Amino acid sequence: MNPFSSGTRLRDMIRAIRACKTAAEERAVVRKECASIRAAVSDNDNDYRHRNLAKLMFIHMLGYPTHFGQMECLKLIAAPGFPEKRIGYLGLMLLLDERQEVLMLVTNSLKQDLNHTNQYIVGLALCALGNISSAEMARDLAPEVERLLQFRDPNVRKKAALCSIRIIKKVPDLAENFVNPVASLLKEKHHGVLLTAIQLCADLCIVSEEALEYFRKKCTEGIVKVLKDAVNSPYAPEYDISGISDPFLQIRLLRILRILGHGDADASDFMNDVLAQVATKTESNKNAGNAILYECVETIMSIEDSGGLRVLAINILGRFLSNRDNNIRYVALNMLMKAISIDGQAVQRHRATILECVKDSDASIRKRALELVYLLVNENNVKPLTKELIDYLVVSDQDFKGDLTAKICSIVEKLSPEKIWYIDQMLKVLCEAGNYVKDEVWHALIVVITNSSNLHGYTVRSLYRAIQTSCDQEAVVRVAVWCIGEYGDLLVNNVGMLDIEEPITVTESDAIDVIEAAIKQHTSDLTTRAMCLMALLKLSSRFPSSSQRIKDIVNQSKGSLLLELQQRSIEFDSIIGKHQNLRSALVERMPVLDEASYSGRRGGSGVSTSGINNIPNGVVKIVDAPLVDLLDLGVDEPTHPHPHPHPPPPNSSSGANFLHDLLGVGADISSSSPQSGGRNTMHGHKSGTDVLLDLLSSGSPPAPAPAPAPATQKSSSTSDLLSLTQLNNNNNNNNNNNNNNNNKASPSPFSALDTLSSSLPTPGASPMMDLLDGFGPNPTTPPPPTPKEEENGRTYPPIVAFESGALSLTFNLSKQPGSPQITLIEAKFTNKSSQLYTDFVFQAAVPKFLQLHLEPASSNTLPGNASGSITQKLRVTNNQHGKKSVVMRIRISYKLNNKDMLEEGQISNFPRDL
Repeated sequence: MNPFSSGTRLRDMIRAIRACKTAAEERAVVRKECASIRAAVSDNDNDYRHRNLAKLMFIHMLGYPTHFGQMECLKLIAAPGFPEKRIGYLGLMLLLDERQEVLMLVTNSLKQDLNHTNQYIVGLALCALGNISSAEMARDLAPEVERLLQFRDPNVRKKAALCSIRIIKKVPDLAENFVNPVASLLKEKHHGVLLTAIQLCADLCIVSEEALEYFRKKCTEGIVKVLKDAVNSPYAPEYDISGISDPFLQIRLLRILRILGHGDADASDFMNDVLAQVATKTESNKNAGNAILYECVETIMSIEDSGGLRVLAINILGRFLSNRDNNIRYVALNMLMKAISIDGQAVQRHRATILECVKDSDASIRKRALELVYLLVNENNVKPLTKELIDYLVVSDQDFKGDLTAKICSIVEKLSPEKIWYIDQMLKVLCEAGNYVKDEVWHALIVVITNSSNLHGYTVRSLYRAIQTSCDQEAVVRVAVWCIGEYGDLLVNNVGMLDIEEPITVTESDAIDVIEAAIKQHTSDLTTRAMCLMALLKLSSRFPSSSQRIKDIVNQSKGSLLLELQQRSIEFDSIIGKHQNLRSALVERMPVLDEASYSGRRGGSGVSTSGINNIPNGVVKIVDAPLVDLLDLGVDEPTHPHPHPHPPPPNSSSGANFLHDLLGVGADISSSSPQSGGRNTMHGHKSGTDVLLDLLSSGSPPAPAPAPAPATQKSSSTSDLLSLTQLNNNNNNNNNNNNNNNNKASPSPFSALDTLSSSLPTPGASPMMDLLDGFGPNPTTPPPPTPKEEENGRTYPPIVAFESGALSLTFNLSKQPGSPQITLIEAKFTNKSSQLYTDFVFQAAVPKFLQLHLEPASSNTLPGNASGSITQKLRVTNNQHGKKSVVMRIRISYKLNNKDMLEEGQISNFPRDL
């Protein structure tokens, strides 16, 4: 026979396909077979139609398209014989699904076959309907299926029950039609019918509340009796598996009891005895028995039950934890995690076994057991459980250290009974797995240390010992460096010794050696090295005799490629070398940090201390810090000598005003124009952070003071001199981005000086403005004026204060006779372009230790080609004359060809003795 003719047997086609050595050969064979089948379909070949459909099903299973044979299925289903119907229904279930419109044509054939006298044909129709029934078919054929639930043959009843499950899922409205027939099926003796009837009953309970109540009242007793018979039934070969009578039926019965007993005390009470019987009589040495016991435990935990039965269930889970099968232990751990909320005391009895599971070789069991241990910890067992976990941390795998460390830290932070125990446990964790500890953890540890004044000496000595053996753990190094910087004098002098401590001898040189080794460690990152520099600055005050050595170590970072370290080293070198009188005040001990609001403790959202507040956009607010009193800088409102000043803003003791106090600067803004009639306008000072960034030229370093060069300026058409927040935010964001690129750590509880240092401009090619100039003696300060100069008024050479393109501003400076704190300024504006500037307005802003008065300008029109100029007189009063220099922010607005123009700049090149 031709291998590609329609009459070829299926096995011959399979052999031809298997003989193909390449995919191309297989496709060629399949193409020829499909062509042959298409030809037979077009010829309406009835003799070999069943063979062709069998071939199509095999080709379909190989993944080739066979849609052209769908109508052949319908023709075979309509055939009178059983063999043809069998192939037709099989093809229908394989080649079609419920989304095919052609199924509409088969509904009538299915209805006829469901009413057929041959039970095997009825079974074929039920199988097909249960597999591919659509909602429309379910509605049309539901009465026939409901009738077949009472059919004489048990196999038909079983298939009818399975088909009913499909029907009620497709059309839940039909559920009530199947309630009574299912109730009668639950009394069946045939296990196959019982299995399907119980599953149908469970689905009806899920779909319909009425069905659930009906089965609770009418069928609970019968289901309990069936389960009791299954447990106590004698040996039956057809149902026995590993010595257990039909475990599949028992599992189904337990599941339906779980549904019926949930939330119903009467039904739960009725099934207590049989559940206890299943839990005690079922053998657990076989997998089938373990499956039944697991379902029994699930049922006990779900129903309304007394405590005794739940203890029995938890004990079963405890036995599961000792099983050698990993799957059984895993499901037991999962179930115990649910049971701990129901009866935590019963689960606590298996704590030792659960801890052993934490040390299991299987990673999934270790993680699940660790989560369960975390739930088991309370105030009574936190110490022994933490000790066990820390002991295991020493020998645990590297892959597991991260999860284990996180759980231990969370336990210690949440349930520590006393601070000394908290500090001891955290030091153990840091020493063993410091590189796996998140930044929030060691930040929280520092907060707790600051709040434990009686443990400062004990803590710094413990950290000194720890860093000797755990210098490769980054978190240990950071906390140790911070504490040595804060409490180095306590370390050297053995202050605050506790009875449990042994004396330790540490010299100043030893303490500095530790920090020097940390800053030179090749594994130390930017944060660690920055903290080391900060600690060295603090130790320069704690150890005055070692200041020179500390200065030399700090100077080594001046050439660092990391700008943060370079900046810190330059600033700290200036503090150590030039400001000894202020150093002790700047680096005094950190204030007590607010422990309750810190994120690492008790779920706070961020560090909130009496010294530092972290707020959005990277802006650091410093409040109520002791530096205000130590530097004797009060918070004074600026005076307003002008006749109509704007009311000053209310005095605020929190937030940014601290920086006003630290630097003694504010922002008074004055403007004058011919249109104002000589009336000056002043505005209150801005936030301290803005003033700091403005006056220190964050993002735009000032020119050197001795050289009369133009100051750095910034042009903008939208910025407002009275609101410089956008400029400052940009500067802050740039600084934060630079810091984050080197170290993406969360805010840490560093000292106020450390926070202030991070907001200063990075050193560039120009000499950096000294942050503390004016607070101490400076050898570069010019000599005071002679008495003759004070009497007649001192004059200075003109300075080019501002220059932008064609616009130039020159200041002629002089002193008012007999008043050295008052400076008279004559401003001269020149336009070098050929265009005419109209509506010319000049505005200026000064810190709050200065007072500014502007006279009306000579004109509001500035001609081009330098053919004319505008002059305006200013008077500046320096309330801290001889201590601080004059600085000024200016804004110039004008119109060019009816277009608004705006230019801004900062003038920092005033003579130092103004």
